[in-house]
Amino acid sequence: MAQWWKDRVVYQIYPRSFQDSNGDGIGDIPGIISRLEELSKLGVGILWLSPVYCSPDADNGYDISDYKDIDPKFGTLADMDRLFQEAKRRDIRIIMDLVINHTSDEHEWFRKSRRREEPYANYYIWKPAKNGGGPPNNWTSFFMGSVWEWDERRGEYYLHLFDKKQPDLNWRNPRVMAEVKEIMRFWLTRGAAGFRCDVINVLYKASFADGKRRAAVCGLEHYKSQERNHEILREFRRDVLDDFDCFTVGECAFVDVEEARRLCDPKARELDMLIYFNHLEVDRRVARYMPKPFSAKRLLGVLTEWQTELDWNAVYLENHDQPRIVSHYGDDKRYWARSAKMLATLELTLRGTPFIYEGQELGMTNAGFKSIGELDDVESHNIDDLMHSFCIPKFLRLKWILLASRDNARTPVQWSAEENAGFTTGKPWLPVTANYRTINYAAQDNDEDSVLNYYRKLIALRAGNDILKYGAFTPLFANRRVMAYKRELNGEALTVMLSFSKQKARVPYRGSIVTDNYGRTAFDGILQPYEAVVIKESRQ
Repeated sequence: MAQWWKDRVVYQIYPRSFQDSNGDGIGDIPGIISRLEELSKLGVGILWLSPVYCSPDADNGYDISDYKDIDPKFGTLADMDRLFQEAKRRDIRIIMDLVINHTSDEHEWFRKSRRREEPYANYYIWKPAKNGGGPPNNWTSFFMGSVWEWDERRGEYYLHLFDKKQPDLNWRNPRVMAEVKEIMRFWLTRGAAGFRCDVINVLYKASFADGKRRAAVCGLEHYKSQERNHEILREFRRDVLDDFDCFTVGECAFVDVEEARRLCDPKARELDMLIYFNHLEVDRRVARYMPKPFSAKRLLGVLTEWQTELDWNAVYLENHDQPRIVSHYGDDKRYWARSAKMLATLELTLRGTPFIYEGQELGMTNAGFKSIGELDDVESHNIDDLMHSFCIPKFLRLKWILLASRDNARTPVQWSAEENAGFTTGKPWLPVTANYRTINYAAQDNDEDSVLNYYRKLIALRAGNDILKYGAFTPLFANRRVMAYKRELNGEALTVMLSFSKQKARVPYRGSIVTDNYGRTAFDGILQPYEAVVIKESRQ
């Protein structure tokens, strides 16, 4: 089958924050349908929906209580079917979020498992207490604290790599595999074009021995990218995915390039591409909540490794788990528009399938939270508790968390200058960012110089340019403030130069301008603050 997903741009929708249609303050599926024309005009060809399944929302939908039904706050199965149909009419395909490392503790499977009802008794990972009553091992959760939670009803501990309301499924049980295959077929038959697979490289726990103490999570070596995990992915491909014209992108925890090559090797037939994190952590220590100085040279080094070591991959700068990129690697004050366009140029001139996150095309910024109490995100609150236990001063942990919290990307999309940014007529589930009166879709739609129209032009440029889509990637130059790289195909090359600084910088490249975020028609070798220039090099 043709690999159509290499030619399209993906747009991620975080449904509760995209568009509310009924005034309850929560985005929904009818709201998404109402904005399909705007997405078509942007030029995207694939939508990735974060979970819309039934969920008690301990982790904003990533704790699923029913995989085959839509949560009433988002709509109905009939609404979802209509979204598939309306998207298809506009030649837009939809991929669903496949969250199968864990379920909600309110899922019927878990309720029956804790009562030891067959055949569900071993759908999850249950272990007796150690002698003395302690947890089975020393593993720690991605959300901080122990991975083990005592269940009085069952009289055993269950394992949860994430929140305690997200118990891990037992992938040693063939019934779990059968259940998940049925879920995949359910959505692919209904119209889905594939899946974004949540934390897909930690499904299988090979051992339950104590883990090595490390700065991040303890126990990782016993479950990250285990051999049986690879076998599970191949089985999905063989028994389900091969029957449909679809693709998969995997979110992979602590993945390195060597692991990624194996996971994405076309001959291995596991994943088509994956989501990694290194390129967004070049200014972070240990975790994204502890900053260090940014370096464009370090960023280019990470990008080069991933661009050259994998034939194809997902390319992204924002998603629901990351702060807004213009507030992270750009300047969301004086050079807001310039840096938003520069970062758009970075993403859309890399090799791979681009993933744009809702509001990124508007240059939406971090939310400007003032206190921990304003945050909804469970991870942010857990990090605050952990930092407090290490005696990190309140002012410092507040500064770090408010800059890096996942809630920065989860504020409602800013559609207009109307109340609540045109997102809802009710009270939004998370406050709208205060700058919505100036940064919004309506203000940018007909402004030729807007961030939105720059994204439209770049997406169109990429769609018609095989060098940008398929060309080889070669790094050229970088220092702390500037980077340059080349894309080349069939003897023709484009050079991309990017400034991550408020200072001017000289670069040793000349050529005719293909695109420039300052609107220049000639390049003199001097990069302006946060300038992005793509040139076709002059033949000497």
